[in-house]
Amino acid sequence: MRQPRVTMEVGHDGVAVITISNPPVNALALTIFDGLKEKFSEAMRRDDVKAVVLTGDGGKFSGGFDINVFERVHQEGDTSFLPETSIAIAVNVIEDAKKPTVAAVQGLALGGGLELALASHARIAAANTLLGLPELTLGVIPGSGGTQRLPRLIGLPKALELMLYSKSITSEEGKNLGLVDAVVPSEELLKVSRQWALDIIEKRKPWIRSLHRIDRLGPLPEVVDIIKTARQQAKQTFKNLPQHQACLDVIEEGIIHGGYHGLLKESRVFKELISTDTSKGLVHAFFAQRATSKVPNVSDIGLKPRKIKKVAVIGGGLMGSGIATALILSNIYVILKEINSEYLQKGIKTIEANVRGLVSRKRLAKDKAENALLMLKGVLGYSDFDNVDMVIEAVIESIPLKQKIFADIEKACPPHCILASNTSTIDLNIIGEKTKSQDRIIGAHFFSPAHVMPLLEIVRTEKTSAQVILDLMTVGKVIKKVPVVVGNCTGFAVNRTFFPYSQSAHLLVHLGVDVFRIDQLISNFGLPMGPFQLQDVAGYGVAVATTKEFSLSFPDRTFESPLVELLIKNGRNGKNNGKGYYIYEKGSKPKPDPSVLPIIEESRRIINIMPGGKPVSVTDEEIVEMILFPVVNEACRVLDDGVVVRASDLDTASILGMSFPSYRGGIIFWADTIGADRVYRSLRKWAELYGNFFKPSSFLEERATRGIPLSAPASTSSAAKSRL
Repeated sequence: MRQPRVTMEVGHDGVAVITISNPPVNALALTIFDGLKEKFSEAMRRDDVKAVVLTGDGGKFSGGFDINVFERVHQEGDTSFLPETSIAIAVNVIEDAKKPTVAAVQGLALGGGLELALASHARIAAANTLLGLPELTLGVIPGSGGTQRLPRLIGLPKALELMLYSKSITSEEGKNLGLVDAVVPSEELLKVSRQWALDIIEKRKPWIRSLHRIDRLGPLPEVVDIIKTARQQAKQTFKNLPQHQACLDVIEEGIIHGGYHGLLKESRVFKELISTDTSKGLVHAFFAQRATSKVPNVSDIGLKPRKIKKVAVIGGGLMGSGIATALILSNIYVILKEINSEYLQKGIKTIEANVRGLVSRKRLAKDKAENALLMLKGVLGYSDFDNVDMVIEAVIESIPLKQKIFADIEKACPPHCILASNTSTIDLNIIGEKTKSQDRIIGAHFFSPAHVMPLLEIVRTEKTSAQVILDLMTVGKVIKKVPVVVGNCTGFAVNRTFFPYSQSAHLLVHLGVDVFRIDQLISNFGLPMGPFQLQDVAGYGVAVATTKEFSLSFPDRTFESPLVELLIKNGRNGKNNGKGYYIYEKGSKPKPDPSVLPIIEESRRIINIMPGGKPVSVTDEEIVEMILFPVVNEACRVLDDGVVVRASDLDTASILGMSFPSYRGGIIFWADTIGADRVYRSLRKWAELYGNFFKPSSFLEERATRGIPLSAPASTSSAAKSRL
């Protein structure tokens, strides 16, 4: 593997082209900064160099600062080796140099890469180059002058939008905003950039130091007002995240006291933020997601994925239509099968609504939407299945129905066809019991809504072939999902890990805790909604079906509550009919429904588990922990059973499948920040008070007593071998 390096070539025209080279995206490793200092210093010394063009190797400028350095800071707890790029490189080496620099940008210029371009005296970009400052997604702020230069180049409102929301723009948009001086074809990029640099020397083009510009900032009272409004919006949109307010502080400092003061504060705040739990969680989540593509004995044995051109989806309900939508949007031909014309038309209309909804929200161009819908065909039988590459069954959670479908598709499909099920809980061995093609059976578990949610849980059995797993992983990436390969068991990885989530919430309610207090506290913790609103949104049928499956598989740790059945008896079905724990009216936010309280009281009387008949007294923190620690406990069992390849896969799955807050790093990472010992002691105490539901798992007990992190690799048990 080639080492990161910076090279320089001086042309006959007197322009030195300095090139950053660190494939694949020219990340700014620590040695790159040393190389930039060295080459710029040489260019400034040399009499045959009039100006500099800064560019990147391999058709990319730079993807930004090397995030591996963040991980090293978090592991060692030491920020001293972070380079002082803001003043030492961006200002001293580039912006305040005695010779001008033009940034020749193509492919992408993100984060620190864009900041180097901002410090240059002009920016020439190839068409369709991606530009952005996404640092806030990693819990920090731009650390090489981005907070100061971007507002000065494009104005404060747009700069805030790009930084606070980590939005990227194209070079064409950048030209309209004033970020880019010219957009040219990629083959002319260096030629135009060299000439621009010479034009600066000859005073035919302006020599602009963007840190010193103030013409785009506007009057101070207006600036203060814009920042104040942005603060209020950030508090609502980015709950529990310190980096957004910190970014606004730094921007404000620079506008009020001058760009150089802003840079000094930016550098200081960057180092403070990189050491926060938020940054640690977000950086862990970033690396955890990248690791999911490494699956032992699948991705490392030299197999090549086969092309999946045509997929049959069986069932046009909520899940089936969502899966079909995701496939056609990625140019994969779909045959949608239903049992009658009415259901088929309903499914096709849902898919059309999904696609047109993306157009109306400006997430999809109209012509692409029309092309996508041409990739869909509805059928009522199996005659068109003779040349499909994959079938995804997405019918209701009925074992006899799924078994019949798998027996039918084995006969109707070609021998290379992948036979996949979107089941969320049922063991795949049971589904495929009546087939001979065990090596082709796999779980393709999407999360609702399937065309929106980013996770694809790929469930393998002991007999699923590596080729089939690799093929489905590839399809997942093509349709812009994050595939996580898991083992086969009831609920697989995500639903099994989180099955105690709603159950512990129900247990707390039956101990006398208010439903709406629970939801509010879980929402404050960082999940998009609490467990009861989630039940309303998912529909009570899902709650009844999954509880049944889990109570059969894990009777020792299932809390069976009559509450959902009572709600259904009362004519409620959550969001589906507008009445559940909350009232749902079109155009307004869900409102707590006080009329649900007598139903809850009736459920409490049936169960009758309140100590002494009185509600328990618990703190807000205890409520959150009593709901989430049982989830951690089940996650420990999932790890012990070898259902996932690595603990970080469960972190990724919890974030993308259950919307666990990414800034907490995922369920296992979060538990490790609290400490296995505390989780274990709390569960043991609650088990003594409230029963076996809270009983700590042997894996958690062992990790807690031996002081080993939950994320540390497990010893290879026979269970682990059987799952993966």
